[in-house]
Amino acid sequence: MKNIKTKIMVKALAIREVAQAKVENARAKLADTTGEGYVDTAVKIIIALVIGGLLLAGLVALFNNVIMPRVETEVTNMFGMGGGGNP
Repeated sequence: MKNIKTKIMVKALAIREVAQAKVENARAKLADTTGEGYVDTAVKIIIALVIGGLLLAGLVALFNNVIMPRVETEVTNMFGMGGGGNP
């Protein structure tokens, strides 16, 4: 009987030690203030939006000024609607 009590006591102490270690770990994580703040995240989002907007504006300008006029010319020439080509 004493052997069973001793085993239970040892097991309970081991569980208590594990629980205390987990609590200390959680406290350390909550006390950790070295993470990035709200301002850093907001600046990153603003930078991403500005770069995305510039890329989008560049692509729209490229399509409107270079690609679509070239496609229109090629299609017109392909179907012989250039005005003075072969009927």
